[in-house]
Amino acid sequence: MNSSTDPATLPLIAVTMGDGAGIGPEVVVPALLDPDTLRRCRPVVIGDAERLRQAARLRDLACEIVTVATPAEAAFTPGRINVVDLGLLPADLPWGELSPVAGDAAYQYIRTASELAMNGEVQGICTAPLNKKALHAGGHLFPGHTELLAELTGVEEVSMMLATPTVKVIHVTTHIGLIDAVRRIEPGLVERTVRRGHEAMVRAGTPEPVIGVCGINPHAGENGLFGYGEEEEKIVPALEVLRADGIDARGPLPADTAFFLAGRGDYDLIVAMYHDQGHGPVKVLGLEAGVNLTVGLPVIRTSVDHGTAFDIAGTGTADAGSMIEALRQAAEMSPSPAR
Repeated sequence: MNSSTDPATLPLIAVTMGDGAGIGPEVVVPALLDPDTLRRCRPVVIGDAERLRQAARLRDLACEIVTVATPAEAAFTPGRINVVDLGLLPADLPWGELSPVAGDAAYQYIRTASELAMNGEVQGICTAPLNKKALHAGGHLFPGHTELLAELTGVEEVSMMLATPTVKVIHVTTHIGLIDAVRRIEPGLVERTVRRGHEAMVRAGTPEPVIGVCGINPHAGENGLFGYGEEEEKIVPALEVLRADGIDARGPLPADTAFFLAGRGDYDLIVAMYHDQGHGPVKVLGLEAGVNLTVGLPVIRTSVDHGTAFDIAGTGTADAGSMIEALRQAAEMSPSPAR
């Protein structure tokens, strides 16, 4: 955790504005004005300065939004928000409406942040939400941030981790259909996912995490009663290798009880086999403070765990709590800059 009082030792975090027609700008502004944010990191927005000014007016927040050419030029004082201004959005972009222009802009923000990270100009990335339909309409056919960042940073395999104050979960598969997910799960993928989760937990300050690994079938197959032996074939061999390496990975666990046990403190991290197995419980247990982490990239990336919320965009009522928490975790897990 970065706790130094010297601002120069705090990590520089690129904060992407997300889809400008959604609530991204409205949660970025208050999150960067939160006093704790500047105590933890040096955030620089990659986005559109004018859209951020509009969001500040919507929320009746007094602040100075200053454009900078690079993160190195940014100055960090209370009430100031630094922006690498790509100037891609029209001033009259409607709030709450799907826009190919906003979808393309959201992609360009991520592309720029990735380049800054790969060049060592920032130590972490924190993303506001994008809209997948807008992203596709803008010509960028990615399922979401996770796959997009993997492509931009040249990484073949990453994992999605969701974190709330109550429970943390990492996914073996994410944005594919359930039948395809079951087919894709195999011991090597399970093992690599658990290792990425273990590394992330250690990095975040849990030196010996207890990891609960869900099964695929109801009751984790209940000794062959449900399914066709998927747990024994696809999960158990990975757990044997992991435990032999000293990683405390337990399972396969019935998913319907694993999250309850994690919530009361039995497990530091739960490994879900597919998207809804992990997302459903997490969103019930702590959506407002939920954070999405991409694990396995060459740079730390965190994000809010909510969407663009077009239904309330432009009203100034969006809750910035998840964005504040995403910045906190980005700061905590990112290294200090090289001196």
